[in-house]
Amino acid sequence: MTELSRKNFIRFLAASLSSLGSLYIAGCLNQEKYLSRGISPDKISPTPFVPDPTQLENSPTVEPTATQTPEPSPTPSPADLVVARNGKEKEMVNAAVKALGGMGKFVKPGDVVVVKPNICVSYHTYEYAATTNPWVVGAIVSLALEAGAKQVKVMDFPFGGTGEQAYYKSGIQQQVQAAGGKMVVMSGIKFVQTNIPGGKDLKSARIFDDVLKADVLINVPIIKDHGLAVLTLAMKNLMGVIYNRPYMHHNLGQRLADLSTRVRSHLVIVDGVRMLMKGGPSGGNLANVRKANTIIASPDIVAADSYAATVYGIQPDRLGYIKKGAQMGLGVKDLSKLRIEEISFG
Repeated sequence: MTELSRKNFIRFLAASLSSLGSLYIAGCLNQEKYLSRGISPDKISPTPFVPDPTQLENSPTVEPTATQTPEPSPTPSPADLVVARNGKEKEMVNAAVKALGGMGKFVKPGDVVVVKPNICVSYHTYEYAATTNPWVVGAIVSLALEAGAKQVKVMDFPFGGTGEQAYYKSGIQQQVQAAGGKMVVMSGIKFVQTNIPGGKDLKSARIFDDVLKADVLINVPIIKDHGLAVLTLAMKNLMGVIYNRPYMHHNLGQRLADLSTRVRSHLVIVDGVRMLMKGGPSGGNLANVRKANTIIASPDIVAADSYAATVYGIQPDRLGYIKKGAQMGLGVKDLSKLRIEEISFG
């Protein structure tokens, strides 16, 4: 190729490249013009998008939004004391214990449980309100066994008649056996002399061995009149676990509180289905019985007795053992300081 031909070729190539650049710029301008007029982008030739690396580096990182799991609502604390009214004995007991957190809160699998009702005499049926309602006791035995108790023993040390006679006459034996529990006759040879370190006046007593060895004690008194103590309630009901009861009658309120420091009631269920309003503790006149259809349950023996006193119609401070028990820190007698749940079936 001659020198002249080479120069002409170079001039041609430069002119062609210049024309192509002009066309590209014009195309970009026309695309913006079309877009500004609302012309659809698919009517024009698309231009490849190349992202600016500096913009990518400076862009904020967007984390995926995590699904928020709502916080569970807090479980309400069980009541300090539960009162159930106007139902059948079993349904009132079941409801009251459930509101306290269930029998499993008190009885663990494999536990030996002692249930201590009031079975003080052998010559009256339960209608006379001298002894604890048998269906209340049977319901408690069932709940304890359902919670996994290895054995449930039911016992009292009557002052009127023998244990066998009193267990049968009260109707408690039949209900306990039907529920799968065992009635235990409290033989004198099994009362063991026991120190009471926390006692202020009562320093020792002969206490029934099965009660001392039990994993759980469920105290089940009936609300009834008593000439010396004013009322027989849960703390007074513990006199049935010691041998020498006459010794307790001097300074009774303090000595019952002292005994309660050694024989601890893990759960108190007060039978207020029938109340003996006078003639206690043995009764014998149906005219002195008032139906209240009430069950009171609490792990606090002082609180249970305090509320039961109000059901009978008197103030807790009238009972010496309640005052002494509260002073010794065994529980709360001021009902205004308690979380009380009331359940009514009618």
